[in-house]
Amino acid sequence: MIFALETSCDETAAAAITPEGHILASVVASQADLHARYGGVVPEVASRRHLELVVPVVGEALEHAGASLADVERVAVTRGPGLVGALLVGLAAAKALAWSRRLPLVPVDHLHGHVASLYLRPDPVDPPFTCLLASGGHTLLLDVHDRSGFTVIGTTLDDAAGEAFDKGARLLGLGYPGGAAIDRLARDGDPEAYALPVSRVPGLDFSFSGVKTSLLYAVRDLDAAELERRRADLAASYQRAIVRALVDGVRRSGADRVAVVGGVAANSELRAALADAALAPLALCGDNAAMIASAGRYVEAVPHRRYGALDAYAAAI
Repeated sequence: MIFALETSCDETAAAAITPEGHILASVVASQADLHARYGGVVPEVASRRHLELVVPVVGEALEHAGASLADVERVAVTRGPGLVGALLVGLAAAKALAWSRRLPLVPVDHLHGHVASLYLRPDPVDPPFTCLLASGGHTLLLDVHDRSGFTVIGTTLDDAAGEAFDKGARLLGLGYPGGAAIDRLARDGDPEAYALPVSRVPGLDFSFSGVKTSLLYAVRDLDAAELERRRADLAASYQRAIVRALVDGVRRSGADRVAVVGGVAANSELRAALADAALAPLALCGDNAAMIASAGRYVEAVPHRRYGALDAYAAAI
């Protein structure tokens, strides 16, 4: 089996899959409650929590898989992009696991992992297709030509969609993570109550700074009582503007086959608007190690003894 670790941000995750893509175990320990008091992820806090969680998560994943390290044929791990301190915890743990069994190590790009969530069974998606990857750190349109990688054809000029959801939730006095909080509240609101701008930039790129600023001004114009009364309408209108921008970008690509992955792919309105697309399973939208193990099937492994100096990277390369 392939065993994988993912620690790029605030989830400590481990998973085991078969070479054919069947998930044997997928364990995710979220730090959302820990970071909620700060309104977002604190990198140093995240790194320290990964140190506390990585060994128990590895043990739990092996237990769920009904396996031991003796059953592992290769170890995959997220190398980047992400928070460097957090990434280094997972990378060091993966090196130790691989070294202890003289196994090859597969360094996986986090973005490739999100796309590779579509390759897992029971319903794998075969390239080629155009993929919308929308998460807290990235908003990208990708031309996925084969399972080994992709080409970026569009990106955000400022905030990522998930980041815009988090910042909007903060303006509305909601909890962290913001995307889920806005999605829940928006169900009780009128998405046409506020005419928030839907960004349209040249080409296939995105922009979310304008709608975020418009929400800021709308909130400032309301006193506390009125804000409480209109909060659901604001959430629904804000969500509608972000989703429309994402959908417009996908439609502008003219793609015949579309897939959607990343944390924002869990948004109920986006899933409804792109119901004809291949949607990542809800359990695999957020950061998880099963997607890293999946990508690890299509990335060249580094042989035993050669990965000691392998380092993490913060930004996409």
